[in-house]
Amino acid sequence: MEKIYTLDTTLRDGLQAQTVSFSLKDKLKIIRLLDKLGVDFIEVGNPAFGNADEEFFKCLDSIKTVNSKIVTFSPTCRVGEEAKDSVVLNSIVNTNVKYCTVFGKAWKLHVDEVLKTTEEENLRMIKDSIEYLRSKGKIVFFDGEHFFDGYKDNHDYAIEVLKTAASAGADTIVLCDTNGGSFPDDIKKAVREVSKLFGAKLGIHVHNDCDMAVANSVVAASCGCVHIQGTLNGIGERCGNANLATIIANLQLKKGFKVLPENNMERLTETSRAVAQITNLSTTSMPYISRNAFAHKAGMHVDAVMKNPVTFEHIDPSLVGNKRNFILSEISGKSALFNVVRKVVPDMERDDPKMDGLLKVLKQKEADGYHFEVAQESLELLIKRQLGLHKPFFEVEKLKLIDEQITETSANTSYVFIKVSVNGTEEIAAAESDGPLHALDQALRKALCNLYPSLQNVRMTDYKVRVLESRSSTGSKVRVLIECSDGVDVWNTVGVSVNIIEASKMALFDAIEYKLMKDTDKEPAPEE
Repeated sequence: MEKIYTLDTTLRDGLQAQTVSFSLKDKLKIIRLLDKLGVDFIEVGNPAFGNADEEFFKCLDSIKTVNSKIVTFSPTCRVGEEAKDSVVLNSIVNTNVKYCTVFGKAWKLHVDEVLKTTEEENLRMIKDSIEYLRSKGKIVFFDGEHFFDGYKDNHDYAIEVLKTAASAGADTIVLCDTNGGSFPDDIKKAVREVSKLFGAKLGIHVHNDCDMAVANSVVAASCGCVHIQGTLNGIGERCGNANLATIIANLQLKKGFKVLPENNMERLTETSRAVAQITNLSTTSMPYISRNAFAHKAGMHVDAVMKNPVTFEHIDPSLVGNKRNFILSEISGKSALFNVVRKVVPDMERDDPKMDGLLKVLKQKEADGYHFEVAQESLELLIKRQLGLHKPFFEVEKLKLIDEQITETSANTSYVFIKVSVNGTEEIAAAESDGPLHALDQALRKALCNLYPSLQNVRMTDYKVRVLESRSSTGSKVRVLIECSDGVDVWNTVGVSVNIIEASKMALFDAIEYKLMKDTDKEPAPEE
C-alpha cells in the first residue's frame, strides 16, 4: 500500500479566505486536531508576517505533536537580494522548525510582469534560497507557483524552474495550480511528464476556481504525486483550496493509498466539524463529513437503505465517523417517520397506535409552516414531547427584551434580561448586543452555563429566515432555521411565528434543549 503524505495549510493558505481569522488559541487547537487526525505536515506561515505570527511561533516550541510535523512558509529572496540577507528567509531559519515550504515563480508571465526581472534572476533566487535553507539544516518543499499555467504558456521554462529547485536540494517539488483553472487531463499530462524527470518526490497544490480541486488532487496522486496539499473543508482564497478531508477519504477508502495512521479515518468527521466550528463556516452537503452526506429523503430510497445500505450509500458512514440520516418530509413516507421515532423510542413498534397521533401532529405542524426536513432535531424533540418522554432541562420564568435606537444615525442596541429555573435553582442573567437574537443567546447561556458547562462549546453556525404567506405582507408568518455545532456534532432546529423574535426564540431554545438531551443520552449508564 503506497503512502501518500498530506500537508494541511489551513493555518496559512486557509487564512486568505474571506471572513476567516484565527486567534492564537484557535491556531493551537487546530494543530492539535490535525495532529490527532494524523495529517503528516501542518503549514503555519512565517513569523515575519506580523506580530500575531511572532507570538504564535513562540508558542510552537511548547507543542509536542505525535503524528504531524510543523512546516514554515516563505517566498524566495527578492530580486537582487542574496538569500543570506533575506528577512523572511532568516525568520524561518531562526525557528526550531525543521521543515519549510519555499515558493517561487514557475510562470514566465509572473517573472516578467510581477517580479519584473529576468528568467535567469528568477532561477537564481530559487536556487540560492533553497541552498541557503538547506545549509541551515532545513528540509525544503518547493512550491512551483502557477506551474500549470506556466507549463501551458512556456513549457521549457516551467520545467527549468522545477529542475533548478530539484538540483538545489528541494526534498519535494510541489506543482501548483494557483489560479485553479486546470482540468484533470491538464494535471495528468503534466504530472506524468514531470514524474519521469526528477528523483525528488512530487507534490500537488491546487485551488478550486473551476470546482476541480479534489478531482485534480486525486488524479495527481494516481499519476505519481505522493505529497498532497490542501485545507480541511477546502477553505482558502477566492473559491478555496482543495478539500483535504474529501481527498483523504477518496485516496484511502477508494484508491487504496495509505494516508492516515491505522484506525484514524473514523476521526475525519469530528475533526472537520471541529475546524468548521472554529472557522464559523458550515459543512452543509460536503462529501463524507456533513449531515447530508448520508441523508435519505425519498420514500423508496429510505426503504431500500433500511433493507441494504449499499443500495444508496457508496461507503459505510461509520468508516469516516459519520452516521446515516433519514429525512422526514412530504415525500419520505411512513418508513422515514418510523425510523425517526425509533431513534427516540427504540422499542416502538410500527403498528403502535401512538404513530397515528404523531402523524396527525406532524401534519398540523407542517401546515403551520414547520419544515422538519432540515430540522430533524426539532422533530426529535417534538416526538419526545408528544409521547410525554421529555422533561425540559430549563424553564424560562421571566424574559424581557428591549431593542432601542436612540437616534436615526446611532446603531441599534438590544438588551435581554432573563430568569431561568433548573430543578428549583434559579439563575438571572443579562446581555447586550447589536441584535436581539444574539443578545438572547448570550443571556440564556450566561444563565445556564454554570449548571450546564458543555454549553460553552456551542456556537451558532447558521441562521436563516423565510417569510411564509407573503401575501399577508408584514403580518406573514416567518420560519427561522438555526444550525448549531459543539465542534463534534451539528444540529438544526426550527421555529415558526408571525413574530420573528418569537420564532427565533423557539428555534434557539430547541437548539439548547437538543444539546442537553444529546449530552444526557451520551452519559454512561450507572453501574448496578
